[in-house]
Amino acid sequence: MLSSMSSTTSTNPSSSLGMGYNKGKIHGKMEQQGLLVQFSQEKITRTYHFQVKDQIGSYMNYPVTIMHKASGGSGGLRVNSHLLIPVPSPDPADDYTLLVGDFFNKGHKSLKKILDSGLNLGRCDGVHLNGKVAKGDGKDEPLFTMEAGKTYKYRICNVGLKTAINFRFENHQMKLVEMEGSHTMQNEYKSLDVHVGQCFAVPVKADQDPEDYYVVASTRFTRRQVTATGIIRYKKGKGPASSELPPPPVGWAWSLNQFRTFRWNLTARAAIPNPQGSYKYGAINITRTIKLANTASEVDGKFRYALNGVLHDNEFKTPLKLAEYFNIAKKEFEYDTIPDNPPEKTETIQVKPIVPNITHRHFVEIIFENQETAIQSYHLSGYSFLAVAIETGTWSPEKRKNYNLLDARS
Repeated sequence: MLSSMSSTTSTNPSSSLGMGYNKGKIHGKMEQQGLLVQFSQEKITRTYHFQVKDQIGSYMNYPVTIMHKASGGSGGLRVNSHLLIPVPSPDPADDYTLLVGDFFNKGHKSLKKILDSGLNLGRCDGVHLNGKVAKGDGKDEPLFTMEAGKTYKYRICNVGLKTAINFRFENHQMKLVEMEGSHTMQNEYKSLDVHVGQCFAVPVKADQDPEDYYVVASTRFTRRQVTATGIIRYKKGKGPASSELPPPPVGWAWSLNQFRTFRWNLTARAAIPNPQGSYKYGAINITRTIKLANTASEVDGKFRYALNGVLHDNEFKTPLKLAEYFNIAKKEFEYDTIPDNPPEKTETIQVKPIVPNITHRHFVEIIFENQETAIQSYHLSGYSFLAVAIETGTWSPEKRKNYNLLDARS
């Protein structure tokens, strides 16, 4: 059970090409979280200009129409602070982006057929680091190079389809300084659980003997652990990486406890001069509580997920935001097709657009409850969501006493 609070929400159901950052506009008044583009010619290039809205941090982008994400095409995004706003960590010698995630040997069309046949995807075939997997034969090219005594910033993002990844450096500590647009308290970690869609920024100091070292990514919460490695090479280094890989953590409790250590740096400034801690969200009264429970089932013989017993119907004639803009929303879809609380029992899944009607500037409490045996990831497309708690079991109002109402990450 994950609890989140938000001062505004988005009802935009369209595909997203960028994870996490807030966009101000894309060439005009209308803003969509994804642009569906059909390329009819080879070697065609299209450029989109967008304005980033009051935000800094590490993010990623990828194609999300149908199952194209399974074929790769992911990339990293960096939004740097304005030169006049101090950053709460020294400038690194270099800035590296490291995209990790699961992969499947089948193509995206075959994976779609599996889901449409009523089956789930099952376990992944492997894990990659920037699309590569080291063979460990001493001939691997390094992912990155470091110089002894210097500090480097790594932006680590999980671009996989479904699997949480534990990431770690051999014999090197990671100091977390930013995640998804928020400066964090600078705790040090030997390894980090990176869930699907998450991005962390960690400075790593090259303070070991100059030689090769492994970076390791392994699956979490799976019956069979899948591991991949990459090489980090010291300049003028001598010697191969050790044959003993740093071990991964064990159990889900470790991951939950680590999540609770991720806290806002209240005195740091992000995209604007005001400190992050100037937003006193814990003093705002909750105006609405929405509890979303995800369930998996078959719809017309196809494997699908639902929220509170409803599967979002993406087959509409007019894009939802466009229908709202031209005041024809009532002709195209209904608002509030799901209740604020999940039904006690879901026998059949209904298929209809899911568009909650939420009042502007209301402060909403959202509870995500996973009733399945596999991990579930959500992309919250909007502004200022604060992850205030993560617990086991079923949510109840008594759980609010465990909320972090001071320095939860936004």
